[in-house]
This record gives sequence, structure tokens and C-alpha cells, in this order.
Amino acid sequence: MNTTLNSLETITSLERPPSYAQTRVSPVTATSSASSLELRSVSFFGRTLAEYAQFFALDIAALKGKSVLDVAAGPSSFTAEACKRGVDAVAVDPLYGCRPDALAAHVAIDYRAMFAQMRTKPGLFRLGKAFASIDEAEESRRAAAARFLADYEAQFVHNRYVGTALPQLPFLDRAFDVVLCAHFLFLYAKQFDLSFHVEACRELVRVSRDEVKIHPVLGLGGKRYAQLKELRAALAADRIVSEIVRVDYEFFAGADEMLVLKRAAG
Repeated sequence: MNTTLNSLETITSLERPPSYAQTRVSPVTATSSASSLELRSVSFFGRTLAEYAQFFALDIAALKGKSVLDVAAGPSSFTAEACKRGVDAVAVDPLYGCRPDALAAHVAIDYRAMFAQMRTKPGLFRLGKAFASIDEAEESRRAAAARFLADYEAQFVHNRYVGTALPQLPFLDRAFDVVLCAHFLFLYAKQFDLSFHVEACRELVRVSRDEVKIHPVLGLGGKRYAQLKELRAALAADRIVSEIVRVDYEFFAGADEMLVLKRAAG
């Protein structure tokens, strides 16, 4: 079954399966605040390998032959593109396990809602850096979703896409060289409290051999995660070293940093 985004663009309602303990509810909604993307549910929204390379400061060539886990990946095409470049990449998301046409419907619903909102709040974005315009960003994100859907349909049965969610992942300790988590932690601080973030970060470190990279380090209002100090202190107590690293990428205003986590030496 070949699934296309265009055939689903007119969908206006759809029964959506529960995920993230019912935090991904239907449909994605937002408040009218002009200073924030006040999403009440986790958006099924994806990005390309090129964007990942920028906001995670990744050397894709250096990852060849290494194992990489993309957590809360949504319809991002990073895993599909990275595997074609010789990276042993795996993606996880609570919606994986749905049929490709159901995921395409999620994309149609959430992308339409998200980009409609983005166009009413251009001040929240640094146009001219990562993307020249909202239209260019939309074109890139829709291309990512299309690549994801094609790869998902072919590779889900081969365990490239695993239906699971933080804060518990079904992998052995140190299973992956690098673990990535983009546009989930911190952004949805209203839905997920500090204890969830601490537990989630511990779990990401548990399944990593080298390092964990989390981007961005701010909420939907464009400010740093309010409990970042408390989070880092809790992780330090578990001998997890954390570092805020500036990256050469900014689309959502202020989203030019990532949090890097590693086990303490010794």
C-alpha cells in the first residue's frame, strides 16, 4: 500500500490512538497567545537529517557504522536518511505500530494545525537563518514526513521503527552509541513535570554508550526550561554530567542550544 500526504490533506477529523499516556490527543490545539505556541498535546511533527545535523551538531560521516537512537522521532526522516548513509539508526515513537495511512493522517492533521499557527505568529521564528520563510520550513518538514512514511512502510517489520515512549525504553543498557531526542523534552513542560524529565533523561543515558543530545532546551514560549537547574542537579546526583552547548542553528527563536548528557568518568 503506497500512502501519499496529498490524498489525506482534506482530512478534518480522525479517531487517534492514545499515546504518551493520552498526552497526544486529537486534534492538536493551541491557545491564542501571540508569544507562545501553547500546544495542549504532543505534535506529530518531523524534520530532515539536514536539520538534525545542524541542531545536534552531528558529523553524519563520522556516525557511519555506529548505532543511533532517535527518541520521540515522530515523522522525521533522520532514521531513513541516516541508514542510507551507513548509520545503524533506530527511531522510537508511541505512534509507531499504527498503519502507514493512519500515520499519514496524523501528519496531515498536525502539520495543517501547526503551520496555520506558525503563520499567525512569525515573531516566534528567526527567519533567514535555518529557513528563509515559513513556506520553506513547511516544504522541508513535509518532505521529511514523506520520506519517513515511505521508509516506515518498508522497514517497520525490520524493527527500524519501534512503538514505545519515554520514560521506559525496551533496550539494553548501552545499546546505542548516540541517543538523540528532539523537540519533545522541555517543550512540553506543561504536560510533563520535572520528575518525568529526570526519569526520561536517566533512561536516555541508560541506553547510550557515549552521549545523549537533547534539543532544544526551552519551552514553547521561547524561554529556557524553568527547572533546568533542578534537572541538572538531580542528574549530577546520579553521576550524569550535563552540558549546555550552543549550536549553529536557530529557527524557533532562542532554540540555538542543546543539552548533552554523559556518564561521569570512573
